[in-house]
Amino acid sequence: MIDSRQRAIALLVSGCLFMENLDGTIVATAAPRIGTSLGVSATAIGLVVTAYLLTLAVLIPLSGWLTARHGARRVFLTAIALFTFASLACACSTSLGELVGLRVLQGAGGAMMVPVGRLTALSGAAKPDIPRLVSFMVWPALLAPVIAPPLGGAIATYASWRWLFLINIPLGAAAFAFARRLITAGPQSVPPPLDWLGVLLTSAGLGALTYTGHLLSGTGGSWQLPTAFGSASLLLLVFAVRHLRRARHPLIDLRTLRLQSFRATVSGGSAFWVAVSAVPFLLPLLFQVVFGWSAVRAGAVLLFVFVGNIGIKPATTYLFSRFGYRPLLTLSGLVLAGTMAGFAFITAGTPLVLIAVMAVVSGAARSLGLTGYTTLAFADIPPEEMRNANTLNATMGQLAAGLGVAAATVALRLGGPLGRLSTGHRVSLGTDYGIAFCLLALSALAATAGALRLHPSTGHAIRGQVPGQRREQAGLSRSSP
Repeated sequence: MIDSRQRAIALLVSGCLFMENLDGTIVATAAPRIGTSLGVSATAIGLVVTAYLLTLAVLIPLSGWLTARHGARRVFLTAIALFTFASLACACSTSLGELVGLRVLQGAGGAMMVPVGRLTALSGAAKPDIPRLVSFMVWPALLAPVIAPPLGGAIATYASWRWLFLINIPLGAAAFAFARRLITAGPQSVPPPLDWLGVLLTSAGLGALTYTGHLLSGTGGSWQLPTAFGSASLLLLVFAVRHLRRARHPLIDLRTLRLQSFRATVSGGSAFWVAVSAVPFLLPLLFQVVFGWSAVRAGAVLLFVFVGNIGIKPATTYLFSRFGYRPLLTLSGLVLAGTMAGFAFITAGTPLVLIAVMAVVSGAARSLGLTGYTTLAFADIPPEEMRNANTLNATMGQLAAGLGVAAATVALRLGGPLGRLSTGHRVSLGTDYGIAFCLLALSALAATAGALRLHPSTGHAIRGQVPGQRREQAGLSRSSP
């Protein structure tokens, strides 16, 4: 059973995860105001978002080694303090260069904060308790991208853009106080030497791939520069994988991928994350650019995604315990793909109630799928490999979430050419968005295909026992030779 301390640590990590994800998206809607204040164009502010996401992607792989070297308590407290201090400094920035540099510092804190906190929350937990602990930590990841656009727009409209960062100060101070009381030092260990070549190759490859996503997320421009950075990133990552597989003490231990449940999380979970991250970006654009809605109305409708997230959350642990991981992950992928395809056919004349219902169903599928993938990641991981698995899972999750917006933008840019190819003439802007939603639904279907390949018993070690299961297992034990 989960005790009060474990529950408190999980909720603490959920608050840190909320801060990290909120800061990754909230700045975008306030870009024009920030640009005017700093004397630069609104498009230049995109570098503020990119610097933060790039730092997260580059430094998360180091979190495992730092935890082994300095202990979870010291790294976690330092990360919260660094994130909070950098937030205050960002609010005091007077130039674009200062703001970008401080966002890198903020990203460094975020890169250590959540992976180390998640590892602390799950360390020592019994396998059947993991789903419930994960459910406490996952929902903020779903909430932040949904409320960030309307919250950022409201702050930029009715207050100073500096409050985008100042709101982190009381949250960070509270998190530090609770962490100092809850997180213990834990056993000390002497980690192997740091894999410097692995750091170089992995950081360069992930950084180049994240910057490629930034270039692709632009609404215009040529494909040459993103193609060059994308090719370089893939080459670097190929070399990184070769090195990590051969190194004696690799930065990221890829041997954890030998476990089917973990491998399914890294592959299918990443595909699911891409689709999940794209919806909160694409839907408000559709509502405002095509339907002509106000930002307030678009943000209000988007909040119905959050209603679905929260509405199903109390039932997720029971559902996975009762029905298992393969059927529910398959269902969540199909429902997410179906709702994305449904968004492709809505118009300004579609009843608002129907759009809201689709958003609620989409949110429920998001919540169910991400809870399942996050939980399944640690189903079969031995305690001694938990740190390596946590590092790899956090890296891939952050990368997939960060590339979701880029995938949505690329799909939107492909909508026009694909529409002309299929009809022979120029299509409307609404059709561009429809094609983009259908393309992104393929990512959810890819996750579904991976879920179908799971063994029916996958996740058995972390499934709680419900009455039906007890009777079924009792019958099986009696019939066993």
